[in-house]
Amino acid sequence: MNDGPTNDDALDLRTRNKQATRDAIGHAALRLAIEQGPNGLALVRVIDIATAAGVSPRTYNNYFSSREEAICAFQGGQSRRAGQALRSRPADEPLDQAVIAAMIELYTDPEPDKAGLRMIMSTPELEGEALKAFTMAEGPLAEAIAARTGTDPGRDLFPAVTAAAVAGAIRVAGRHWLEPGNPASFATILRDALSCALPASIAATATASPASSAARRTT
Repeated sequence: MNDGPTNDDALDLRTRNKQATRDAIGHAALRLAIEQGPNGLALVRVIDIATAAGVSPRTYNNYFSSREEAICAFQGGQSRRAGQALRSRPADEPLDQAVIAAMIELYTDPEPDKAGLRMIMSTPELEGEALKAFTMAEGPLAEAIAARTGTDPGRDLFPAVTAAAVAGAIRVAGRHWLEPGNPASFATILRDALSCALPASIAATATASPASSAARRTT
């Protein structure tokens, strides 16, 4: 009986190691960006990020194509997991509750670094990269919504529109959380923002989905 490591174990270990390297580079890039401030982004060099992360510049380039992408790596990582986060919710949980619970767990555990988020939101180049990262969540999230509602993401508007509304709500929640004197936790603000975005979308599925289904039956 062979109790040694399997190919799957080795693959999982490589995947974890790659993710750990990516996280280390991203954390180093964001830390250096915060130290330099919004007006000093040009001073954050690839070689400095690589050195701070304990990797070579070549390794850095294997993971990121730009300084801005590295600084916003955490947002990109969360976005890539958005669809899976929703799929992990109980199958019988109402869609609005499932989306809210999944996104709160994904984006607030741990709570965002306030200084880092403020740095990103106050620097146009970084804000644009963060917007790209949030947009990355829409496709996987739309597919997860479609699977949960039995809709066709290729024909029905509901999954894509709802995913876009969720991504927008997350961005708005982040901006609101950064406002001076706001004592609420990000989880509380995010829940409120998602609750504003979801009711209309959830109600719309009662009318939009049957119409789309009827259209499919006639094609």
